[in-house]
Amino acid sequence: MPVRRGRHFLQIPGPTNVPDRVLRAMDMPTIDHRGPEFQELGREVLAGCRTVFQTDGPVVIFPGSGTGAWEAALVNTLSPGDRVLMFETGQFATLWRAMAERLGLAVTFVPGDWRHGVDPAEVERRLTEDAAHAFRAVMVVHNETSTGVVSRVPEIRKAIDRARHPALFFVDTISSLASIDYRHQEWGVDVTVGGSQKGLMLPPGLGFNAISERALAATNTARLPRSYWDWQEMLRPNASGFFPYTPATNLLYGLRESLRMLEEEGLPRVFARHTRHAEATRAAVRGWGLELLAADPAEYSSSLTAVMMPEGHDADAFRKVTLERHDLSLGAGLGKLQGRIFRIGHLGDFNDLMLMGTLAGVELGLRAARVPHQGTGLSGALDVLSRAVHA
Repeated sequence: MPVRRGRHFLQIPGPTNVPDRVLRAMDMPTIDHRGPEFQELGREVLAGCRTVFQTDGPVVIFPGSGTGAWEAALVNTLSPGDRVLMFETGQFATLWRAMAERLGLAVTFVPGDWRHGVDPAEVERRLTEDAAHAFRAVMVVHNETSTGVVSRVPEIRKAIDRARHPALFFVDTISSLASIDYRHQEWGVDVTVGGSQKGLMLPPGLGFNAISERALAATNTARLPRSYWDWQEMLRPNASGFFPYTPATNLLYGLRESLRMLEEEGLPRVFARHTRHAEATRAAVRGWGLELLAADPAEYSSSLTAVMMPEGHDADAFRKVTLERHDLSLGAGLGKLQGRIFRIGHLGDFNDLMLMGTLAGVELGLRAARVPHQGTGLSGALDVLSRAVHA
């Protein structure tokens, strides 16, 4: 192995860099999860999560991954054989579909090209045609981590309302929460799924469900088996700051610190910072003469940028060279995009100099891997960053 100097650049779209403040907050003795000190911690993080999800309703925190939070959303609200409407926006939408089918749900999966988000007009058409209201839920990924494409959740909500359809509305925000503006309550979402390892700046290990009153009422008739993921089992002890089984105490210490950091910066500024870094990254991609995977500017992600490789060049070979020579980790193409794209993560605890270091590493990698490109990528990014310093 080559000798490494300096810090590793982890620029995949999650897990993201964990700030020193969060690392120090987790470096604590484990406490009694039935005692008053934990109760204070539990109350603080549960309240802080409501702020980040932008809801007055309950947010459940599971010791688990975002995949577990997907399952919790399904098993608490649906029954075997229920029909759900889902959309092929990328690898993670595809994996959520596979889970739904394994759980015994009947999935209508609208095909997509992985370069566009969910089309609100198609949502409205499908639901309007469903005069019998057979669809029990509409499920979308807000920010598709595999593609860097954002689906327009408020417009999808309006499409559901125009169709006068009673389907529950589920949204995956695993790579958008605390990075891209998202409003669970205002946008009429019934279940929002989140994870700890991206915009919340934590290691993997916590999954989240924000729950509407309609979703909570659906637990009374839902017949998919649930035990570990049961919301009601969580919500009863959560009311006093506790959990029904052993919680991930030290991750909750870290969550408390990350929530404090987000509050100090303010969510509007957090979102503006991510937007600015995304614009600078896209300017760099254009300056290199490469193509963005996201085809519609209205659907560009502020969390990550997916870049298409020129014909005849392998993205994984380029990523390997970049890692070995410059200690920079970039995201791989997933599923049918394997070898065709690379992904630059620019979310979480991130600033201008970190971004420019990342982009310089990408350009060094392009040169080392002999990928044809133009030389104005870095200056394009600098132009964006120098227009106005984020306040």
